Amino acid sequence: MTLGLPLSTLYAFLLVLARTAGLVAFLPFPGFRNAPDTLRMMLALVLTFSLLPVWPSLPNTPVSMTTLVAWVFAEAGFGLAAGVAIGLLTEAFQLAMQILGLQAGYGYATTIDPTSQADAGVLQVIAMLMTGLLLFTLGIDRELFRILAASFEAFPPGSWAPAAASAEGIVRLGSVMFSLALRMAMPVIAMLLLIDLALALLGRMQQQLQLLSLAFPVKMLAALAVLIALAPTLARLFESSAERTLGVLWHGLGR
Repeated sequence: MTLGLPLSTLYAFLLVLARTAGLVAFLPFPGFRNAPDTLRMMLALVLTFSLLPVWPSLPNTPVSMTTLVAWVFAEAGFGLAAGVAIGLLTEAFQLAMQILGLQAGYGYATTIDPTSQADAGVLQVIAMLMTGLLLFTLGIDRELFRILAASFEAFPPGSWAPAAASAEGIVRLGSVMFSLALRMAMPVIAMLLLIDLALALLGRMQQQLQLLSLAFPVKMLAALAVLIALAPTLARLFESSAERTLGVLWHGLGR
């Protein structure tokens, strides 16, 4: 007795797995990119089988290798586009922390980034951990799963292609990333500029003061105090940015 699966089921599994794996490859979860390949493959497989009710119905006839490869690349492209859009959301906060960290003096202290295992600024690592927690707290992971399921209704396997509207939306998310980073960093930078001016005036009055050794702790503590005060605002900014990002993804599905 032999057990077999129809070709349509195998094709559907392969195409759903390609779309899911493309998304999993760019998920901005803390430490996920350096997780073992087996773990990431298992996550892609679990998500693929979870989407079984929306697996596409394909003809139970053999297709050419060229057609199958074209389908796989198209499916992986959709997942990669969605993953890049979510990645831009978290990169905005890391870019803001890098900008203000250099001005506050945190650029002289580095630690290990759990995502890339490379040296990174302390504030960047904090921003990465904070945005990773907010992704789960705000339910963005569940919303991504819904988008992935709805994508098979909007774009059957092999039919997705980078449209001009979708590409423009992702490009706009990239521009929003830079503007959002500057909006978050500018209040702290303005305060640090005032501290520099105050220390400069103090140095003119008391030239015996060691301003270099005094400026570092003052600016670092002041920047940290402002970030603590702005923590609720940063969470709301992340939520509004996440809504914009998810809106772009839903718009790409025609919703």
